[in-house]
Amino acid sequence: MVMGRSWTRALAWLVAPTLLLGCASKPDRELDPRDPLEPLNRATFRFNMNFDKALVQPIARGYQKVTPEPVDRGITNFFDNLADVTSAVNNVLQFKMSRAGSDVGRVFINSTVGVLGFVDVATNVGLPSYKEDFGQTLGYWGLESGAYLVTPFLGPSSMRDAIGMGGDIVMDPLVNLKKHQVHWGLVGVRVIDRRADLLTATEIVEEASIDPYSFVRDAYLQRRQSLVYDGNPPTDTSQPDFWDEVEF
Repeated sequence: MVMGRSWTRALAWLVAPTLLLGCASKPDRELDPRDPLEPLNRATFRFNMNFDKALVQPIARGYQKVTPEPVDRGITNFFDNLADVTSAVNNVLQFKMSRAGSDVGRVFINSTVGVLGFVDVATNVGLPSYKEDFGQTLGYWGLESGAYLVTPFLGPSSMRDAIGMGGDIVMDPLVNLKKHQVHWGLVGVRVIDRRADLLTATEIVEEASIDPYSFVRDAYLQRRQSLVYDGNPPTDTSQPDFWDEVEF
């Protein structure tokens, strides 16, 4: 994906795998209705934090230290180009044909002129990046977010987005690689590259937030709602929620 260096884009990647923070829960505090699984989520959040600090962060910092900035940017652009393939499929599923056309154009230009995506030529010629995923597609067709969910290793999600993750995996171009060594090698590089891009954002959240868990949860849910509605989320909350009938 085309990773900007702004705070907004960094905050967007708070949902990336292995961005893991945590804090203690207050048992006398009323649970957020969006987060009925909060005790379990907080426990998973703490596990993720410990795993991240013990293993992922040191690797990401080492990667960032030894990788020249132009190379780092090129690697990020390469994986962004792959993500545009998934985005194009999801835009078609949402009948957003102009956006799908932009995604296809980006893949074509960046894969050719941009040397397999290492150079983001498409943005420079005016083709925007949308990065739609299957969770957004499910939301577009009316499936509500459901309960907030922190998944082990993968971080912030929701019931809907956890389902959508399966669709994203199926549509991931890396899945079609026949050589498993290459597949998992590229997946590993993608994870570390994304985590390295988030190191500064992690420090900001840890320093600025009294309760990092709540901060990440609220930021995630707000952003996902905005993405589903292309930046114009509705204010009417009277519509029935499919997940209301599910017992947690």
